[in-house]
This record gives sequence, structure tokens and C-alpha cells, in this order.
Amino acid sequence: MTLPSLLDLIAGREAAAAAAADRLREQIAVLTEELAEVETELTELEITRKTLTRLAGETGPPPPDATVASETYQQIIAVFDAVAGPLGVKDVCRAMGTGTLARHVETMRAKLKRLVARGVLTEGPPGTFSLAPVSTASPTHQGT
Repeated sequence: MTLPSLLDLIAGREAAAAAAADRLREQIAVLTEELAEVETELTELEITRKTLTRLAGETGPPPPDATVASETYQQIIAVFDAVAGPLGVKDVCRAMGTGTLARHVETMRAKLKRLVARGVLTEGPPGTFSLAPVSTASPTHQGT
């Protein structure tokens, strides 16, 4: 086989691999958006349930936080458990292997902010997060 024909074969394989990578990136983007929408719905449903329970005058232990208990959020918490200090959003993205494109960073920032709202993380200087002290952390987190 001649060098030009080998280079043509390699170019063809590169083009096919690049096309496959592009298709997979598009699928990941779609799934990331769908996940963010479902997580938002979970949060909204939790708020609605709490509000209705409060209005009905029912008391008792609150149900476990489904968001914090989800596998994705447990993985995020594990990233923070493994380090001694605060992390930036991109650091968390890298640790979880989600990529550092703007859409990945913003999706992760939203998740980190949800964990802040639930008392699992604290936000320091803009864009940096760390685990909240155990006494103020969610009961779901204390067992991790």
C-alpha cells in the first residue's frame, strides 16, 4: 500500500470518528438538558409538597430530600468529601468528567447552588463551594 492511500484511509477514519464524537456530544447535551429539567421539576414538587403539608397543618419528620439523595448529587458530595478546601465549578466538572464547556459549567453551577440551598454546601467567594459544617448539613448528607 502506498503512503497516499494509507493517508486517505486514516483521513476517512478520522472523519468517521469526528462525526461519531459530534453525535455523542449532541446526545450528551440533550440528556444534560433533560436531566436539568427533571431535577428542576423534582425541586419544584418538593417545594409544593412542603407548602401543602404546611398549609394542611400536618407535622412530622420531613421526607428525605430526593434531589440530594440522587446518584448525581451523591457523586458531587463525594467530590467535596475527597478534598480539604473549596472547589470552583470547573474543578467539580473536571472531577466528575462532565467537561468544562459553558453549558457543562452552568449546569454544574445550578446543581451546586441547589446543594447550597439545602445546606449541604456553602458558597464562598463567587464560584467557589465547600461542604457545609456537619451541624447545618442536610440529614441525607450526614450519612455519606
